[in-house]
Amino acid sequence: MVLHLFSMMSKRCKYALKALIKLGANYEKGNLFTADIANSENIPKKFLEQILLDLKNAGYLGSKSGYGGGYYLRKSPKEITVADIYRLFDGAIALLPCVAVQFYEKCEDCTDEGTCTMRREFNKISEQTRLVMQKTTIQSFLKKPK
Repeated sequence: MVLHLFSMMSKRCKYALKALIKLGANYEKGNLFTADIANSENIPKKFLEQILLDLKNAGYLGSKSGYGGGYYLRKSPKEITVADIYRLFDGAIALLPCVAVQFYEKCEDCTDEGTCTMRREFNKISEQTRLVMQKTTIQSFLKKPK
């Protein structure tokens, strides 16, 4: 796997989160059609169809066809984290491959990871980022601001 260092979240990941937030707001209230999610969240429908299929295949969504059909969350919005979705669509939560937990790779230019100051400091950054992303759930986006 090729890591893209210092990159922003992909549109696929952002749109997946937007769709999950929309579905989370409707959790246990019925199903939503792809077109309705696409229109309300300003996401191209064809692109969203692929994203929803990826989310379904990963076990986050279920779907039903016909009357009362559409997509629904298979897990509570409290159980789906930003970290889960980011990893599904964008891979490692790390700015350097040598600090990635699930997608570790040795840096080509590194001679000694044990004394590498870049690795030491970016590991701290990645760990804090991971913690925040793991604590941030779809439910977090549904809370009203104070």
